[in-house]
Amino acid sequence: MDTEPRTVKANGITLAYRTWGPEDGPPLLLLHARGTDGADWTPIAERLASARPPRRVYAPDLRGHGRSDWPGAYTYEAMRDDIRAFLDVLRVGQADLVGHSLGGAVAYLLAQEAPDVVRRLVLEDVPAPIPLDPPRPPAERPDGDLPFDWAMIRATDEQRNAPDPVWWDHMGRITMPTLLIGGGHDSLIPQHQIATLAELVPNARLVTIEAGHLVHENRPEEFLEALTDFLAE
Repeated sequence: MDTEPRTVKANGITLAYRTWGPEDGPPLLLLHARGTDGADWTPIAERLASARPPRRVYAPDLRGHGRSDWPGAYTYEAMRDDIRAFLDVLRVGQADLVGHSLGGAVAYLLAQEAPDVVRRLVLEDVPAPIPLDPPRPPAERPDGDLPFDWAMIRATDEQRNAPDPVWWDHMGRITMPTLLIGGGHDSLIPQHQIATLAELVPNARLVTIEAGHLVHENRPEEFLEALTDFLAE
């Protein structure tokens, strides 16, 4: 892995990213959950970069997170456009795409908008875009410095409470093979919502790993087995 994150200008902002594996390896993009950054994927990325075949792994910090810009303006669609521009600038072409939680929603929006750039899609504990009833109340900002922009939390909470109906309507555009990994009973995500998402995506299947919301962290071996088997098909 690079000892320090690299940066690239994409979609009008600076995105930080980490890389692992040989430059000519099959490209794989990992998108982190809200409140973390690309470094969250390090143990998984290291394994994927040394697998057979070894992968070229990219893990950017989404806008408002880590060392990427905190521009103050946040939507899921802006994050989607950031990642599409990121792939274009680095000339990655088509890549396998893995997203966890918020990163998973960004991933499926990218797969809807630009299915030609996503070879296979993996969504880790990501619910269908169903409006929350009752809405999630505004979170209170914790004291001290944060590794993310609090404005991002407020903005993404608003969209999660009332997602754009087009997100639901365009699930049929996700034509590539798709794997959904649910975290089971201990997850903070209602698992029936993940099952609903699996029904909406035409070429999707769902596996459950009883690990809670942080599947790749709490059950890395089982997560990697499901992921690598799917990518190798």
